[in-house]
Amino acid sequence: MAGRGIVEVPVEKVNGRCVSTAQGDLLAVEEPLEIRLGFALAGKRTHRSISITMRTPGDDFELAAGFLFTEGIIHDRDQIEALQHCGPAVGENKNRNVVRIELQPGVEIDFKRLERHFYTSSSCGVCGKTSIEALQVGACPILPSDRPVFDPVIIHRLPEALREAQCVFERTGGLHAAALFDESGKLHALREDVGRHNAVDKLIGSQLLEKRVPLHDRLILVSGRASFELVQKALMAGIPVLAAVGAPSSLAVDLARTFKMTLLGFVRNDRFNIYTGEGRIRKTVIPNTAVER
Repeated sequence: MAGRGIVEVPVEKVNGRCVSTAQGDLLAVEEPLEIRLGFALAGKRTHRSISITMRTPGDDFELAAGFLFTEGIIHDRDQIEALQHCGPAVGENKNRNVVRIELQPGVEIDFKRLERHFYTSSSCGVCGKTSIEALQVGACPILPSDRPVFDPVIIHRLPEALREAQCVFERTGGLHAAALFDESGKLHALREDVGRHNAVDKLIGSQLLEKRVPLHDRLILVSGRASFELVQKALMAGIPVLAAVGAPSSLAVDLARTFKMTLLGFVRNDRFNIYTGEGRIRKTVIPNTAVER
């Protein structure tokens, strides 16, 4: 075993026309995680499987809690009675790939509403303009209109801070990351996973379990593109600013605009685009140096 979430495999490396002898290469582990829910139904304790996602093992409780929260199945930490791994240990790393979340007695689950909130897309995300309507009806926190406010210089520094903190990425080059920053650019939390949405769920789940949501004074930075699903998850956690190293999708922009979130894209090389919510980015006035004639 090469480390948490990492496995070593033999490879032959090619440089130009030269093939080296077999060497070891480190890969990010990808395994399925089943999320099961324990709850009271008609006076009896019931367990139901609600999701299977491909993820990098580690922070499984945070991933499960974050998923339930960002999908609107639970609304706060106090609704969770217990979290535990179950099922057999599998694979070289002996991971237990089932997490069961037991809800407190009296917590009611609307499974019809739950089914309406699951969608399919090419990136395991959520799509369709009807989802925006569902979120409007659903309980997204109202974002503060006047905070946080970020200086562009701080935004420019965030990708490097993210990369420096990605310990598994540095060893494998194969993971997405999501991180929370404050207005000063201080990194507060970071999570990695082979899936963009899982990294965000792990990050938000970590804050939920510590009773820190809503995250009204934070920016979330994601290492890839900004999809509708990532905007939706950030909104559920009350995060006013989402920044992405890559591009946003059109529906992500629509959703961010609807809920007055600040959405930044192509945050790299001392540049970025502001797609919505420009009021949370401090403007630098460029003096007019033109010579009057």
